[in-house]
Amino acid sequence: MQISRRIFVNGLAAAAAVAALAACGGGGGSISNAPDKTWAAVPNAGYDAWLQGFRGRAAARGINASVLDPALASAGYLPGVIERDRNQTEFKRTLEDYLAIAASPERVSDGKKELNRYNNVLSQIEARYGVDKEVVTAIWGVESRYGTRRGSAPVISALSTLAYDGRRGEFFESQLMGALKILQTGDTTPAKMKGSWAGAMGHTQFIPTSYLAYAVDFTGDGRRDIWDADPTDALASAANYLAKAGWRTGQPWGVEVVLPAGFDTSVAGRGRNRSVASWNAMGVRKATGGQVPDYGSASLLIPEGPSGPAFVVFRNFEVLARYNNAVNYVIGVGRLSDRLGGAGPLVGSFPDDEYGLSIEDRKALQAGLNAKGFDAGTPDGVIGSKTISAIEDYQRANGLAVTGQPSVTLVRALG
Repeated sequence: MQISRRIFVNGLAAAAAVAALAACGGGGGSISNAPDKTWAAVPNAGYDAWLQGFRGRAAARGINASVLDPALASAGYLPGVIERDRNQTEFKRTLEDYLAIAASPERVSDGKKELNRYNNVLSQIEARYGVDKEVVTAIWGVESRYGTRRGSAPVISALSTLAYDGRRGEFFESQLMGALKILQTGDTTPAKMKGSWAGAMGHTQFIPTSYLAYAVDFTGDGRRDIWDADPTDALASAANYLAKAGWRTGQPWGVEVVLPAGFDTSVAGRGRNRSVASWNAMGVRKATGGQVPDYGSASLLIPEGPSGPAFVVFRNFEVLARYNNAVNYVIGVGRLSDRLGGAGPLVGSFPDDEYGLSIEDRKALQAGLNAKGFDAGTPDGVIGSKTISAIEDYQRANGLAVTGQPSVTLVRALG
């Protein structure tokens, strides 16, 4: 399995920084924060000295002692954070893999329940900010699984650990300063300020500087509370962010299309915009039938090549990309929002993977491993570390070469 050192960079941060790890688990994994863990601080004299120096810099930036003292007194060096920062290797995900998780039947079903549960407040948010409630809900679903994976790392400790560590020290110190400013506003407390290992917080995973710029108090209780079990402020904050980024009300992020035979795919690519009339004249059509609707200048994306699904994307695609600049992320949020709005699955199909397997083959592989007592997780067709381990265990138990790689032969043997 090809490995790549890759991170989905949250657009709420500078492009050079990781705001939230969008971890694709494969074989029961998710696109959101990794499962919560215990974050244990350990003694570190260098960190303690750095923290003392930072205290002076924070005070010079206007952070009051009444905020600094309790916040830094409870801060500690978290080796688990450094481990996450140093070991962000994950399996390279195709768009098919990403959508199998981000817009899975379970995530669509859960999203529809949340849409119904919070329909009143989501409708109010849509009316105020002009961002479709399905889109806001989709961001919520992809970022934190509708609030079930908001992160458990103490943010002050996590950010100070990363700032001290030095690899992206300047960026994380700016986020730490931002977190202290949040505490100074009284919106939350150090104990409640929990998030991802990289400091992304709440239902919609805002980093501190983006929180300061875009978070809103939609409930009117005097606090911009994105950490609470009630997601209202977090959802409104995400909508405000997209609105400020230029969201066009009532317009789609894009549409799935089909290409005519012999289509010149060299014209495809993000940013290679043409008028919709031009795309229609070239024979591009909506996958569900008819001409491509005109929502202004648009580009054509074929993430998996000419044999995979194709999309014409509009201005709102780039607005979503401000939240996270990865193409897979934007299409994932877009497709989830479409499904929440009643759209069906993609019309186009994906090509077989590098092992000659379709997603149904991979699901069958995982189900077969599970049936034989080798835990491959939920049969979602996404080959991640759990499935690889199950394959290795099966191969080892059956006297086979231990490669961890799926294959047509293995699928047949387990069928």
